[in-house]
Amino acid sequence: MTELITILNILVILGMVVTAILAVHLENLLSAVIALAVTGGFAAAEFLILHAPDVAISEAAVGAALVPLIFIVTLRKIKGGDGK
Repeated sequence: MTELITILNILVILGMVVTAILAVHLENLLSAVIALAVTGGFAAAEFLILHAPDVAISEAAVGAALVPLIFIVTLRKIKGGDGK
């Protein structure tokens, strides 16, 4: 069971790193915001693996839902969401 948790932990951390790098390097701002939201989802999953469900719920609400929503609304209002 410990090996399975270790493998899952490594996969979640790799996913977090890959989506964070994508968020930095993507040209399209809307795609970068979506990659940032996925990074927040991976962070919430990591907190669940580390047995911190209260922090995971907070991260899912703020890092994976609220902040990307605010960014998307802002992009829509200032540029239409497809600008660089």
